[in-house]
Amino acid sequence: IKEMIRVLKPNHTMAITVPRYLPELICWKLSKEYSSANQGHLRIYKKKEVIKLFETHGLKFLSSHFAHGLHSPYWWLKCFIGPSKQDNLLINLYHRFLVWDIMENPKLTRFLDYLLNPAIGKSLVTYFKKNDI
Repeated sequence: IKEMIRVLKPNHTMAITVPRYLPELICWKLSKEYSSANQGHLRIYKKKEVIKLFETHGLKFLSSHFAHGLHSPYWWLKCFIGPSKQDNLLINLYHRFLVWDIMENPKLTRFLDYLLNPAIGKSLVTYFKKNDI
């Protein structure tokens, strides 16, 4: 954290993205191997914890939002079936859908993601400002 803050210019903004607590907790409950699997998360954070951590290092919290609402069901399914399994048709189709969504950015899925983010967004995105020194 100190190195990230050190290179941030005064009066500039830093965006921090971490796994969101509830969707990750569901993954952990569905699969014991999730936290050690490829692309699994070792830690989960509550919004207050992230804010406190970065404010303790001198940054000012500006705002936050949740992202990747379409990704949570994919990971829940993956954890239910097995996070390291690569041969499941349903998981592979969902993954192809997510890649297509990221690459094509269609309005319909952007709208669905917008609706899902407050409830099940997989990521917590926070913004902090480094005050003038």
